[in-house]
Amino acid sequence: MFAASLCGAALAQGTQPDSNPPQDLGNPQPQNSKDDDATAMVGAWEFSNADRDKTCHFTFRAEAASNGRRLDIDKNCPNLFPSTKNIAAWAIDNYGDLHLLDAQGEAVIDLTQVEGGMYDGFSPEEGRYILQTAAAAPVRTTTDMAGDWAIARGAGKTICTLTLANSPAGPGAAADALTLKLKPGCDPFVMRFNPTGWRMQEGELMLLSARGQSWQFEENDSNTWQRVPESSDPILLVRQ
Repeated sequence: MFAASLCGAALAQGTQPDSNPPQDLGNPQPQNSKDDDATAMVGAWEFSNADRDKTCHFTFRAEAASNGRRLDIDKNCPNLFPSTKNIAAWAIDNYGDLHLLDAQGEAVIDLTQVEGGMYDGFSPEEGRYILQTAAAAPVRTTTDMAGDWAIARGAGKTICTLTLANSPAGPGAAADALTLKLKPGCDPFVMRFNPTGWRMQEGELMLLSARGQSWQFEENDSNTWQRVPESSDPILLVRQ
């Protein structure tokens, strides 16, 4: 009897589960990707409507601001998208969604990631939004830009009209320049610069003078480009 009891106790002890099972190192728990998503956001992005005939640029920064992180927005964005007027910061939530915040930390625009480097959202007033990295955004070609344009100053007063042609400029123009023709009646402000050619460079449109000077323009929308750096007296290129 005593031997049987010992045997039974031993068997019972052998069936108890191990209180410290070996750790499965081959299947680590997934880590929260929120910080990775936030890191991936830092940099230059393009914000547009679905047709991409209205575009402006955001710069996402890592510094803390307004219950999120700092967001710099082109001055022209509120003219195209009034809802962006009060946006001051951004944040990624635990689901990977992007929220553009006002100074009080309230969401103004909510965007959902649809693929790497692209988000979209919607508002009844402004329709569909698309946010994509500047590197992924389609780049305007010289064929896209060829045609008649007006140079406008300040409040939009036309001071010159010109034609951009997709053909090599003649003698006296800057190297690698394409043909640019000024029409009669241009303002002395333009004639002092005296552009003789143009080209596209890293997404910017550049008017070139024979003296090696240049005016650089960034896209506001498909029909309007603004000279950079911005000034209190803006210079625009407006498609005719």
